[in-house]
Amino acid sequence: MPTISMFYGIIVRMYNNGEHNPPHFHATYQGYNAVFNMDGELTDGEMPKKQLKLISAWAELHKDELLANWELAMSEQPLYKIDPLR
Repeated sequence: MPTISMFYGIIVRMYNNGEHNPPHFHATYQGYNAVFNMDGELTDGEMPKKQLKLISAWAELHKDELLANWELAMSEQPLYKIDPLR
């Protein structure tokens, strides 16, 4: 699962094997693992509150890029890196 961004200790990844729907991404932080929809809403797993807010803010800023990466992922293409939250 390729890493598409990293910020504040959070690693954001997305599968690119064309088999995962609906559109989502994965985030890990210090042993926590979670799945988010493209609006940055937690759909599965656990994440500390502070990191949830950071991930949601990042997803809101980069929604178009996340969706573009999702399209690439569905056709099993390499994914682009997305700028971290600063």
